[in-house]
This record gives sequence, C-alpha cells and structure tokens, in this order.
Amino acid sequence: MAAAMNAGRMDFGQTSFDSAAVPVGGAVAGELLAATAWTKACAVLKGELGDDTFGSWIAQAHLRQGRGGRLVVVTPTGLARDWIRRNAWRRLGELWAQHDPERRALDLKSRVEFEYEDEPAGAASARTVGEAPASAIVVPAAPAAAEPARIAGLQERYTFDTFVAGPANEFALSVARRVASWADGCFNPVMFHGPYGFGKTHLLNAIAWEAHRRRPEARIVYLTAERFLSTFVKAMMERTGASFKDELRNADLLLVDDVHFIGGKKSSQEELFHTLTALMGEGRRVVFSADRPPSAIAEIDGRLRSHLGAGLVCGIEPADKSMRLGIVQTKLPQLAASLGVDGQARPEVMQFLADRFPDSIRELEGGLNTLVARAGGRLASLTLDEASTYLRPHLKPGGEKRVTVDDIQRAVAEHYGLKKEDLLSERRTRSVARPRQTAMFLAKQLTTRSYPDIGRRFGGRDHTTVLHAVRRIEELKAQDPGIAQDIETLTRKLRDS
Repeated sequence: MAAAMNAGRMDFGQTSFDSAAVPVGGAVAGELLAATAWTKACAVLKGELGDDTFGSWIAQAHLRQGRGGRLVVVTPTGLARDWIRRNAWRRLGELWAQHDPERRALDLKSRVEFEYEDEPAGAASARTVGEAPASAIVVPAAPAAAEPARIAGLQERYTFDTFVAGPANEFALSVARRVASWADGCFNPVMFHGPYGFGKTHLLNAIAWEAHRRRPEARIVYLTAERFLSTFVKAMMERTGASFKDELRNADLLLVDDVHFIGGKKSSQEELFHTLTALMGEGRRVVFSADRPPSAIAEIDGRLRSHLGAGLVCGIEPADKSMRLGIVQTKLPQLAASLGVDGQARPEVMQFLADRFPDSIRELEGGLNTLVARAGGRLASLTLDEASTYLRPHLKPGGEKRVTVDDIQRAVAEHYGLKKEDLLSERRTRSVARPRQTAMFLAKQLTTRSYPDIGRRFGGRDHTTVLHAVRRIEELKAQDPGIAQDIETLTRKLRDS
C-alpha cells in the first residue's frame, strides 16, 4: 500500500482512490475507510452484474477529490457516466451501507459530482447529484496499470499468438495483422465472414489487442452486435443517445462482431450506418464480422449493406484436416499445462480429434476441454478407445460419420426416385421442387453450412431460396404426416449410415 500511496493512488484490490488532492490526517483515514468498504461492495456488485457488464461500465471509473471536499466520479466517457447514474447508483448505495459498519465515511449532506475524462474542467458541477445519502459512494477504478481492461468485452485468450493459421484463413490473418498494425492504405471497412466457429471472433479480438499494444493511447471499441443493439435501445429509452454516439464516433478503431444480427432493426441499422460513414469520413478504422458476405445479408438495409461491402470482404473457409491437427497440437499442451499434466497425447488420439470435429473450431476446442478434464494425469497414456468414450457426448448421434450436403443430396434423390442432378437443375415441377426443398431443409439441420453456402451447392441458388425452403418444410412437417415421416426417415438414414 505504501508504494501505491507514494504514486498518488491508493489501491484496494480491484479498486483505487486518487489521493493526490486528499488532505492528510482524519480525512485520509475517512477515505481509507470508504475505500475499504467500497472494495467489499465492489466485489458483490461485480458478482451481481457479471464480469462483462461490470468491466464495461464500472471498472473503468475512478474517484478524485473535488472542490470543497466534494467527491467526483470520473468516467472515461459520458456514456459510462450516464449508465452508472441511471443503472448502478442506487444499488451502489445499498451495498455501501451494508459494508460500512460505522456509516460515517461520508457526511449525510455530502454532494457527489460526475464528470468524464474529455469534458471541460469544472463542467461536472452542472451535473451534481443532489444530496447523496451516506450510503452513496463513488465508483473506484482499476489501477492505471490494468489499461488493457479498458477495451471492454475482449477475451485475453484470443490473440494472434494463439491463432492457428492454415490455407483456410491465411489471407484473413494477413489482413487482420495489417489492420492491427495501423498501416496506411489499409482497406476500410474490413469485413470477415464465415460460418459459426471458424475464427472470426478470435481475429477481431486479436486485432484489438495488437492495435492497443502498438498504440495504447488510441480509442478502441469492441462490440458484439447484441451489445450494440441492447446499448442503443437503452440509450434511446434513457435519452442518452448523444453519449452513445460520442462513444462510437470518437473511436480510432471500431470492431463489431456478428453484424448480421442487426438485420431487421431499422433504427439500429440507421445509427450504425451514420457511425460507419462518420468514422470512415475521418479516416478511422472499422472492422466487422458476419456469417456471410454483405451482399447476402438481405435483411440489412441496402445503404448499410453497400457500405459494409465497400472496403475489403474477406471470407474464412472451413479448416482442413492438417489445420485442425495443428490446432490440436497447439492447444492440447496449453490446456494440459493449465492443469499441471503432461500434454503430449498419443498421435492417434490427436488425429482422432482432428478427424471427428470438422465443422467448427469451437466444437473442436470443446472436445479438447472435455478430453483434458476427463483424462487428467492419464492424458499421455490415453488410448484411442478411451478418448472415444470420453468424447462420446460431443460426437454426432449414431456416429462415426459426418453428414455432408453431398450425402444429403444423394439420400434425398434416392428416396424420391430422382437423380442428384435433378435437385441441382432449374426444374420447378412439384415432383422435383419438394424434394429439393427437403434436401435444403436437411442441409440446414444436419450441417453447419450457411444459407448462402447451401444455395451455392444447389445449383448456385440465392440464400433467400434456401430460407424459403427451410420455412416451407417446417410448415409442412406440422401439417402433413407424410412429409414429417420422410424427414424422420431421411434424418435417421443419414445419421446412422
């Protein structure tokens, strides 16, 4: 604690108090009591809100001494200031009261002010929060050394060092590294697309971490589409829209993950469109990810879709067998080391893992986690049969066989007495159209292929055709017992063959 005090900041676990302007003697003792009580309250609040929410809104604020002995909550942005005032202030007061047995750290008539880091000095006085009760205390921040935590929502394990490269993603990786290096002449915006579990989120996180390492002073904002939507809606309801816009449009680098989820939300799309044009107009960097290219996201407004595709659109393909094996060889020892066991599994076990999880890197990582946790110290001596037993819950029912679109097309054609070429043709007679819709439905249910990918495998059809087929077969299953029986028979055949 002495070292922290000498630096002008007293640290208490995950909280801190800027003591540079605090008088000595009894005042310091009072603030020490306040900080100690707050440390306990902060731990409870973090558990209630969750790591993401707490880290996004509260952990970034800090406390300083204001004029006349007043306390000032300093937040990094106006949006964070408004969120704390509206969503956390009352609960903070309750928790403070529970953890301050003497109830005397703050006078009942104390006034607490708010300000954010970029506003003019003295502006906080215009937003003084009435007379704060003794239970109301400000939000302390993490120490300045924990700067990476300011990029809310990032996962520490997703860096370039942990990203396994291969033919399927080498171009996407090179683009990501160039964006992260702040290189001049980089395409803007950049859109990474590919099915679930192919590494898009990993790349966006890696870009943010590396960009922050190279330019610690830069404003980097990472958001999932879900968080963008929920924060935008809340800002509109609470009339803090201006702060929300400032938060995004002051970013030097904005990253939005799974942007396709914004489709159908008109006002949110409008806000994202204006944010995108504002950032690009000022030369700021913007990176998106989606499950398909912009041209295939029909539910997004045409203007926004056009802007998303105006820079560099970069697809990520499924990992081939050699790349999956490389992931196993890289991640298995890391997981094992975290448990203090030997991570050198037998070659046939690692090959088994690479073969059995071809559709998603996330599913492969889930299998690795299960295997290491179940095997423990026996990992190095684990046999292939034992590994198969441990991984059975992760494997497809019935199955040693992965269902492909090609398998589905052959099975459906045989079931209905057609040729596979009929399903890919332009024929629209009911005798062909209904089996084709059935095959598309099964492709979406039994594989991880996206709508555009399935459409391409059915004679280059548009993704909306596939979407219509899936919805139509879902309706017919509920209405026609014959269709339902066909689907059940084909599904069982494909999974058990």
